[in-house]
Amino acid sequence: MAIRRRDFLKSTAAVATSLSLPRLARGAETASIYDLERFGNVRILHTTDTHAQLNPVYVREPSVNIGIGEMAGRPPHLVGRAFLERFGIRSDSADAYAFSCFEFEKSAGRFGKLGGFAHLKTLVDRLRGDAGEARSMLVDGGDLWQGTGLANIMQGRDMVEVANLLGIEAMTGHWEFTYGEQALRDNLERFKGEFLAQNVFLTEEAAFNDAPAFDKASGRVFKPSMIKELGGHRVAIIGQAFPYVPIAHPKRFTPDWTFGIREEELQKHVDALRGTEKVDAVVLLSHNGMDVDLKLASRVTGIDVILGGHTHDAIPQPIAVKNASGTTLVTNAGSNGKFLGVLDLALDKGKVGDVRYHLLPVYSELLKPDPGMAELIGRVRAPHVTDWSEKIATPDRLLYRRDNFAGPVDELICTALRSELDAEIALSPGFRWGVTALSGQPLTMEDVLAETAITYPETYVQEMTGAQIKEVLEDICDNLFNPDPYYQQGGDMVRAGGLSYTCTPTAAIGSRISELKLNGGKALSASSRYKVAGWASVNGQQGPPVWDVVAKYLRSGRMFQERLGSGVTLKGVEGNPGIAGQG
Repeated sequence: MAIRRRDFLKSTAAVATSLSLPRLARGAETASIYDLERFGNVRILHTTDTHAQLNPVYVREPSVNIGIGEMAGRPPHLVGRAFLERFGIRSDSADAYAFSCFEFEKSAGRFGKLGGFAHLKTLVDRLRGDAGEARSMLVDGGDLWQGTGLANIMQGRDMVEVANLLGIEAMTGHWEFTYGEQALRDNLERFKGEFLAQNVFLTEEAAFNDAPAFDKASGRVFKPSMIKELGGHRVAIIGQAFPYVPIAHPKRFTPDWTFGIREEELQKHVDALRGTEKVDAVVLLSHNGMDVDLKLASRVTGIDVILGGHTHDAIPQPIAVKNASGTTLVTNAGSNGKFLGVLDLALDKGKVGDVRYHLLPVYSELLKPDPGMAELIGRVRAPHVTDWSEKIATPDRLLYRRDNFAGPVDELICTALRSELDAEIALSPGFRWGVTALSGQPLTMEDVLAETAITYPETYVQEMTGAQIKEVLEDICDNLFNPDPYYQQGGDMVRAGGLSYTCTPTAAIGSRISELKLNGGKALSASSRYKVAGWASVNGQQGPPVWDVVAKYLRSGRMFQERLGSGVTLKGVEGNPGIAGQG
């Protein structure tokens, strides 16, 4: 496959255009950002990690996304100005707003919200029409069915309808599995596309008990791949589900299934597609996370492109990774419906001759909503709009989630847990999904659910020793900063309320967390016991759902009287361009 750097430098129309209009407006002068130059003979469109955000949203990209070891200073571990400089994006442009945290709140007022499935539908139809329906397809990388109160109540059924209307032909999964096996299978019965996952197998016990599987001989639970005829060429799409589902989520949701990266099985499957099926191109539709995909691309041969997700990294240009038989391009297409990946392939004589890739921001003010999708969204939302429209607070600061160590959303959740459950310390998961609320923008119950809607939302209070608390922090920190990407699960650091500490990401596990102190400055004692509140436990809990706890706290009006702050001090990463203002 020919890989030309000059193609990457012009690979995203968004970067090349660098909109800097005072306010985005629909019209001929701006519509051209979606007029892509015709290239190649196959087009694959890619969405991922939309987290069921049906309508346009504000989502701030991280200001802390630290890479260590070989990943220090390399995409996706660049933020702010360092990110903009690496990809040649003007700091005053709409693209700077879409792709980075740089001057986010100021830019949000200029450029508005992004995403929304009605707007996305318009763009998908336009780009498929430009390429030709017979030469194009749309795939989704998972985390499509979860992330809102509506999706949670409907167990993803609303998003299956949306996916069918959008025209998704293949998808893989992650949070989809947290609805449980039966709900997942029910949804897949309704889904008109293919659910692909080469790395999900039956447990030995489930296989012995003749549990359902796509291929009982191998134990594969789902179809591993599909071959799509596009413009007379055979293109293979392989699904790679999130490898750590039973570890990151309650095992009770998937008791009969085992997951994993399954590198050896993947290589065998790629070889069969190349050798037996004689496909012209192999695309891996992955929910591994970008660091994992970069390592995988260096070890598994025969994959032309990895369309990646899970870590929510919006990377404008593919990363070329060399391996034993050639080069694999690795992409990651952001989150929350903010972006649409466009992969154009020039296929010739049974192989990929050349590639163009664009990661297009879905500027909702530039795209007219598709009437049919808008009607569907209105219909599925209608039964709940009134209940969820209650305005329960108006923040006096920007509320966002994404950052390695802390964000105001989770600081707020931790403060609510401590206050309402009478705990000294609160722990909140380092989830990357969730949207952003601007200062002065009223918060509704729907907004609270957009930060908390999962199928295991129960809160808890338990006693833990200082040593146990440190062990939890060390373990989760290793998920984030283990130098081997295959041991990273792709989330951010657990959020801690009522507790400050120092973290040295470059240290070894057991030595990263130090100087733990309670609010007020008293050192945490290894042997003392502390009252700790939390939610989203992989073990069953009995407390009220976290959204009710947070809503009760917000209604009290106390969020503006209590100090919010992460209390995390970083060491050993001075000058790291994964921290805004450094590098």
